[in-house]
Amino acid sequence: MNHEYELGFIIPISVPETEVPAVVTTVREWVEALQGTVTNVDNWGRRRLAYPIDDYREGYYVFFKMSYPPQAVPELERQMHLSDRIIRHLVVRLDEE
Repeated sequence: MNHEYELGFIIPISVPETEVPAVVTTVREWVEALQGTVTNVDNWGRRRLAYPIDDYREGYYVFFKMSYPPQAVPELERQMHLSDRIIRHLVVRLDEE
């Protein structure tokens, strides 16, 4: 049974702006490969970070709303952690009461 989640991630500015959609597509493919579905993509664009991360002061913020199996969340987080094109990510379950 899938649950509703929000996935937020930050792409570093070392990735050219023209390649940002490719990174978003890659993350979407990771979600779909693990039997999830992305219901909404919210691209905030380039923003200043609240604090420096690995010498970056800005990044491209992207948020997904998705329906996703809970047992697959650790694998998605592992893939995002290993990617050099994502400097931070957070997965939050939305339908918890």
